[in-house]
Amino acid sequence: MSIPSPNLTIRACAEATGVTPDTLRYYEKIGLLPRVPRERNGHRRFGEEEVRWITFLRRLHATGMPIRHMQQYARLVRRGEGTMGERRALLERHRIEVRERLTVLEENLRMIEKKIAHYESAGAGPARSRALEIGR
Repeated sequence: MSIPSPNLTIRACAEATGVTPDTLRYYEKIGLLPRVPRERNGHRRFGEEEVRWITFLRRLHATGMPIRHMQQYARLVRRGEGTMGERRALLERHRIEVRERLTVLEENLRMIEKKIAHYESAGAGPARSRALEIGR
């Protein structure tokens, strides 16, 4: 990931991480982000470290980790290196859950592929949009 500047505005950080400025404010409010450095005028300035952390949080969220577990992880990180075992355990539990969901998704994909193969063997042509068929 390329970070455009070491001193990003909230809007630029939001664009760099794929979230909205409101999400960044929310993350800070609920403790997922440590207090973000600010300029004299009060505007937040995000650096490389914040961008990496937000990207990591997004991946946890995208893989289904509940916000409360993300908050727990963030608290452990702030407490320092003495919590590495707890952090690892939390991520290992999450990994198990992600793998279970992947297994279910793979089973569902196999069913879909089987159904598509059935239609192909029955001589059904490529799918057409109902809107295109109506226009004919």
